[in-house]
Amino acid sequence: MPRKISSIAPAWWDYTTLDDALIQEVAQLTPEKMLQLSRPGFKVVFYDTLEDFYLAEALEYITAWKQSTDDNPFGVCGPIGPTEHLPLVARIVNALDLSLKSAHFWGMDEWLINGKEVSADHPLSFEKADRELCFNRMREELRMPDAQLHFPKADTEAYRKSWEGVHCALMQGGQGDIKHWAFNDPPRREGKYQDNPPPPEEYRKLATRVVDLHPITIAQNARTSGGGNITLVPTQAITVGPVETWKAEKVSIWHAGLHDNPFGQRLTTYMISQNIQDTSVPMSLLADHPNVQFNFYRKGIGSCAVEMH
Repeated sequence: MPRKISSIAPAWWDYTTLDDALIQEVAQLTPEKMLQLSRPGFKVVFYDTLEDFYLAEALEYITAWKQSTDDNPFGVCGPIGPTEHLPLVARIVNALDLSLKSAHFWGMDEWLINGKEVSADHPLSFEKADRELCFNRMREELRMPDAQLHFPKADTEAYRKSWEGVHCALMQGGQGDIKHWAFNDPPRREGKYQDNPPPPEEYRKLATRVVDLHPITIAQNARTSGGGNITLVPTQAITVGPVETWKAEKVSIWHAGLHDNPFGQRLTTYMISQNIQDTSVPMSLLADHPNVQFNFYRKGIGSCAVEMH
């Protein structure tokens, strides 16, 4: 039997196609009940202040990179959004005189325009943000060589090869309105997936690739990065895939309450906790990863109660 049609983008799969009973149950979750959803392989952590939240996020980078040696290199795959921790990462590296000469970094994604990744001087470039907010603020004698900073390109071969022979200690990210990590958006509702979305085991075979972006993702990036001007936001991107994600020893997702809403934060927490995997909610597939941590700013969790404004 065909699933519901999306109420926000009928040509796509997304969380609005889930069963109504699941949606209603999720909306009733209190923060206290969310905190109890930890299980082996999935940990839920709350932070009471933004200072503690972003410092903890920054320290994950430091802890991962400190393991790296010349004969056993370690790396971090990091996001754009949240970005508030990135200057803290550079400040800690400088303060500790922490040499990153053996360490690696992978950017999660980048915009694509006319079949080509945007240049690092494009105002929305993720590489530009990573460099300006973090790596350019590190002292040059501490920063890893440029060859060990890996940013995805339209030709994904070099980026995918860069994961070979290096331990990814940490993949860190946020969660978008469409319940993605990186730009692993829900697929289109077409072809053999007209009536039901692809099975999770098929989605997990996807590696770094060029993707079409769900309309909600485009609108969100306009809101968070472009003052709401949707015409600024490309409709395609290159994104790290599940294949690389499952190479990471730990996946750490940071919910400050600025990117996804109260319902979305509850939905993926519940689905991962209960091992409910559905590709209309890509983040739910992390239920199958052995080490996932969801980090919440307590005041950003909000409520799903109806309020008229």
